[in-house]
Amino acid sequence: MNQLNTIHLDGNLVRDPQRKETPKGTPVCTFSVASNRYFRQDEENKQEVSFFDVETWADTAETCAKVLKKGRGVRIFGRLKQDRWEDAEGKTQYRIKIVADKVEFRPQFNKNDKNEDTAEDAAEDKQQVMADVF
Repeated sequence: MNQLNTIHLDGNLVRDPQRKETPKGTPVCTFSVASNRYFRQDEENKQEVSFFDVETWADTAETCAKVLKKGRGVRIFGRLKQDRWEDAEGKTQYRIKIVADKVEFRPQFNKNDKNEDTAEDAAEDKQQVMADVF
């Protein structure tokens, strides 16, 4: 029986996504997301930023590669995965990433650039990704 491994993350892309394919031709899209946490400590407002690597597969990867850009807000639903490998010195290395099952695109508003998405475009993007995943 599988144990619980789920994550829900809101944040913004820190760079444009990268699309690749496996040797069998399956699309894979990777991107990094920054997530902010605000809190109060000793009567002072503080901010903590965390960065997460995200990986999407198949139709979701295709859609993410087409729609996402640096700065775009996203909501990620997925699971954590740990990669392990040995470096050149034989030492075991670890990295944890998020494998996204579902990606929701946040609306992007920019008054200075008329090519940016509107709220309607974001709703269409969300419907497309949900259709791709399910």
